[in-house]
Amino acid sequence: MSSASQVRGTCYCGVIRFAVDLPVKWVAHCHCDICKQIHGAPVTTWVGSEADRFHLLAGTEQLTWYASTEAGERARCQTCGTQLFFRSPRWPDEIHITRTSFRGPVGKEPGGHAYFDRHVDWLNLGDELPRFGGPSGNEPLDT
Repeated sequence: MSSASQVRGTCYCGVIRFAVDLPVKWVAHCHCDICKQIHGAPVTTWVGSEADRFHLLAGTEQLTWYASTEAGERARCQTCGTQLFFRSPRWPDEIHITRTSFRGPVGKEPGGHAYFDRHVDWLNLGDELPRFGGPSGNEPLDT
């Protein structure tokens, strides 16, 4: 059970369980080509947490880390295939966790769209969140 200062999450099958001490750093939608391909979805929503506030509670042996780029790696559950985590030397003190893997509120709503210049044109998002893009995915876009 989560306390008011912590939120928990799992993979789809529940073999991997984790907790994050609140507050989280940020929540954002990602439209990068890698997220779209790996998740099989037009957008992935990530939660950024300080690495020392993240706790893997169960399923370490079922967690597979793999290089998704030269500068980053992702983790998935070997049993059900759920894509769960991302880490990179670009943000050495953070871990990024898929928002849908949490089983409760994370205390923040999405604050923007990263890599929006790569978004699919067949999904109407209909929100007023800031849009970012460019090589880093974090440069303001004039939309």
